[in-house]
This record gives sequence, C-alpha cells and structure tokens, in this order.
Amino acid sequence: MVKGFFASAIKKVTLELIYQVVDERTVEILAKIEEVRKRQEDDFRYLVQKIDTDISSIRSEMGQLRNEIKGETESLRGEIGSLRGEIKGETESLRGEIGSLRGEIGSLRNDIGQLNQRIDTIIQLLVSQKHQG
Repeated sequence: MVKGFFASAIKKVTLELIYQVVDERTVEILAKIEEVRKRQEDDFRYLVQKIDTDISSIRSEMGQLRNEIKGETESLRGEIGSLRGEIKGETESLRGEIGSLRGEIGSLRNDIGQLNQRIDTIIQLLVSQKHQG
C-alpha cells in the first residue's frame, strides 16, 4: 500500500511539475506572440504612414506636372495661333503675287498678240511688194 501511495504521490508531483512547466512555456510563448504582434502593428503603422506620405508627395508632383502641362499647352496654343497668322499672311501675299503674275502674263499675251499683228502686217507688206516688184 505504501508503494501505491508513493507511486500515486510521485505521479501527482510529476503531473504537477509537468503542468507547471507547460504553464511557464505557455506564458513565454504567449509573451513572444504578443511581442511579434506588437512589432507587426508598429511595422504596419510605419508602412501606412510611409504610404500616406508617398501618396501625398505623388499627388503634389502630379499637381505640379498638371500645371506645367497646362502652361506648355497654353504656350503651344499661342505659338500655333501665331503660326496660323503667319501662314495666313504668307498665303495672302502669295495670292497677291499670283494675281500680279497673272496680270503680267496677260500683258505679255497682249504684247505678243500686237507683235504677231505687226509681223503679219510686215509679211503682208513684203508679199505685196514682191508682187508689185
């Protein structure tokens, strides 16, 4: 019976020790898990703040680029308008020169027509002198 009592007592003490070790390890593991969770939360907060900062910076840069593009667009529109005016002026000038050249060509045709009439007259005079002579 004593043997059974000691065996039972040893079992109880052993179980007690095992439970105590398991409880201590469980507390340590839970503490480490909590530490990892806190580090993850801190890392997550840092990343969220970093992302927010980067997004703000990108939005600011996008606003600056939009303003630059708007300015360049307005500048290009002004240059296009100026070039259109120059082209219109050059076109009008060329039309005037074409009109002037047409007038000169018409005048030259008249001069050629008059010269042809004179030549015809001279030919007729020469033919009539040849017949008389």
